Formats: sequence, structure tokens, C-alpha cells
Amino acid sequence: MSESFRAILVSRDEEKKQSVDVVELTEEDLMEGDVTVRVEATTVNYKDGLAITGKSPVVRHWPMVPGIDLAGTVTQSESTVFRKGDKVLLNGFGVGETHWGAYAGLARLSANWLIPLPKQLSPLQAMGVGTAGYTAMLCVMALEKHGIKPDSGPVVVTGANGGVGSVAIAILARLGYHVIASTGRPEEGEFLMGLGAAEIIDRKELSEPGRPLGKERWIGGIDAVGSHTLANVLAQTSYGGAVAACGLAQGFDLPATVMPFILRNVALLGVDSVMQPKEKRIEAWDRITSDLDMGKLEDITSVIGFDDIIATAQDIVEGRIRGRVAVDMER
Repeated sequence: MSESFRAILVSRDEEKKQSVDVVELTEEDLMEGDVTVRVEATTVNYKDGLAITGKSPVVRHWPMVPGIDLAGTVTQSESTVFRKGDKVLLNGFGVGETHWGAYAGLARLSANWLIPLPKQLSPLQAMGVGTAGYTAMLCVMALEKHGIKPDSGPVVVTGANGGVGSVAIAILARLGYHVIASTGRPEEGEFLMGLGAAEIIDRKELSEPGRPLGKERWIGGIDAVGSHTLANVLAQTSYGGAVAACGLAQGFDLPATVMPFILRNVALLGVDSVMQPKEKRIEAWDRITSDLDMGKLEDITSVIGFDDIIATAQDIVEGRIRGRVAVDMER
């Protein structure tokens, strides 16, 4: 019998009551896949928090090992793409939702879901970025594709203290954009300015029901909040601007009107990180290595061990986490 390793297992009983346990597994327990990876680092994203706490129906296969991100070393491979010893990276593809994920010593995965770990990054640095930072980069790329440039005007970032928001601010600032950070924690203003924000606004300006069309305040936006916040960001976007939407921390509703779209030619750009094609993933991670200041990444990243994952998941859904959380699985 193969060596055992620890894992976090989320289960549900006949009455659909969820439980979370730390268990011992072996390779024989893992789900199907053509590449087995020793998980060296992972992270705790908002979605991971939802999976562990059960506050949203993220998990769609039971029982489930959560964890949507991982970086590590290939231990076995039936694929021609990856060999034993290769350093690899994974974000999304339903891992941690429909397929056992990162919160275990080993993960068995499809080679199609993996990309090579960028040589400039350690596994722990890559997980400091994680899905949140990778999503932030995809949002920046979406705005660029729409023609939003640093000299086009300000860009607002909502949920500025969160994983997506904090990385988005750092990337945009490094690229030369004037960044407006929206936060519900005004005491974090100095932290956000340190990341590169030029202005701080209180999220209350955006989180309540607003007018169908407001004063033009920014040319672009990155929103991980949804609901009234996204509606107000759109209503206050300048003519020809665009907003990249990637999250629903406030809610999945969008109480907006068509006014910004038909009177100001504003575009709403949906950004999904889960099912992006491999070429786009590699492009985004290449951009991260050049456009994200690793010193800033270190400033916004807290490093925890496996034993801290469950408690941190609770903290992240309750809004008590600033920036990013990386998990050193070898700690």
C-alpha cells in the first residue's frame, strides 16, 4: 500500500448537512487523471472559503477535497506533455469543485489542466498570486484589449483589499494607470496607497442603490463585487469605457439599467478564470512575471500552513483577510 498523506475532506450527509474533516488518504483514493502532482503550495481564495464553509453551493461532487489552485512537482505521468520532476501550476478547471483539489499531499489531475510553472516563480510565489491574482491579470488584459490605456483615464478597482483587488491595483499601478481603490476599510488606505492606488473611496459610495447614470468618474473598472457596486461602477464610467467583472462578493444580481450602454457606449466585460484555454493562461502568467512587482506581492501575501486552512477559509468569507494567503504545504 502506498504512503498516506493528509487531506481536507468536505462531506455531506443524507440531510445535506456539510462537515469538514482532516483525513489520511493514499494514492489509491485519488480521482482519475494522467498526472500525479506532489502539492508543494496552494492558496485560500474566496471560492475555497465558500467550499469549506458551505456558504455557497460551490462543491458539486461529494465528498470533495477543496482547493482550486496548486503548484508542485510531477511524481507520476502518463502524459507526453509532462514528465516526472516537472514543476507545474494549476488554476481552476473545476478542481476543488467537481474534482479533488489542492488541500492534500497529492493530487491526480488531467495534463490538459496544467501549465509549466514559470521559471521566475517559486511554487509559493505562484500561490501568492493564485487564482485571484491570475484573474486580476485577465481583467487587466480585457481592459487593454478594449483599448483602455494608462493615458485613457482613471481605473476603479472594487473590493480593493481582497485578493483580486489588491493584485489588480499593483499591476495597474506598475503599468502606469491612475488607480482609484474602493474599500470598506478606510483604515487600510495607507496599505492600498503602498500598492499603487492614487485615490481611495469608501465603498458606501458604490454599494447602495444609485442613479441609472451618474457623473463620469473613470474610464475603466475591475469589479469583484457585483450587485449594486457593479451597477454604480457602470453608471459612473466615462464614454467609451469598459468594466471587467469577475466576482460576486456583494451579490450575483445586477440592478442596473441599459443607460450606460446605450448613452455612453460603455462595455461590460465578463472575465472567467476557470475554463480559460491554455494559451490564454500561459499568456496571463507570463504577464504576471513581468507586470507584477514581486516585492508588492510579498507585501500583500500571508503564508500559512496546512493546519491553518480551515480557519482561514472562515476568515476569508467573513471579510477578515487582507490581500492574498499562500499555503506552504511543506510547513
